[in-house]
Amino acid sequence: MSKNPFQKFVVRFNAHQPIFGEGENGATMFIVQSGRVGLFREIEETRHELGCMEKGDFFSEMSILEGLPRTFSAEALEDVELIEINNMIFDKMIKGNIEIAIRMLRKLSIRLREAESRVSAMQIEGAKPAFKAPVVCRTAQPAQGPAAGGVRLESEDLGVVFALQENGTLVGRFDPVTELTPDVDLTEVDLKRSVSRRHARISPRAAGHVITEEVGALNGTFVNGTQLVTGQPQPIVDGDQIGFGMVKMIFRCSA
Repeated sequence: MSKNPFQKFVVRFNAHQPIFGEGENGATMFIVQSGRVGLFREIEETRHELGCMEKGDFFSEMSILEGLPRTFSAEALEDVELIEINNMIFDKMIKGNIEIAIRMLRKLSIRLREAESRVSAMQIEGAKPAFKAPVVCRTAQPAQGPAAGGVRLESEDLGVVFALQENGTLVGRFDPVTELTPDVDLTEVDLKRSVSRRHARISPRAAGHVITEEVGALNGTFVNGTQLVTGQPQPIVDGDQIGFGMVKMIFRCSA
């Protein structure tokens, strides 16, 4: 059995134990292996929650990219295991896990787009930047109730149903790093966190529907047991079993 190449960089924190504080010098970033980490800022002696990181999420990447002091505080919400990444192993980590690199790019792209929108608003309207509500620790999105018909994904074992969008559906899990929520959030049924944040997209076509695995998705996407090639659309029909990592769903397309 292959060992985790980053096992020697794992650090552990007990529940409610501080990981680092805002303003501290740091040249490392962290990836959550298990447990949950809360990010927050102290403003006028009031704690403002910024996000809740869980398995597969990363944080404090700006410290390793630019060597800047920490811009927020981090605390273990429960017993956690983290991989602490320094400059020497950053390149190896990026090459070994493309999903992290893609999510980092998406996060930076979102920040740039938000900054450009604020600048445009100030130039056009002369308004101050709008306050952005902080992201709090998020519970799993409730699965949608059983549907009488239409295009949907069904979990026969758990008895949950997810209705699909008419113009295309992104399947994955909520991403606290980029704050993006997929159209179908499998967090509730993905107990082992095998589904990527942006895992696959199901799209309508003239002859039916296709499913396409997103770039950077880990653990594979399967149709009736056959693994898909990333970026290559695969036709699907009513009754096909679709595997998103370890989560198995049935595709339904009926009147």
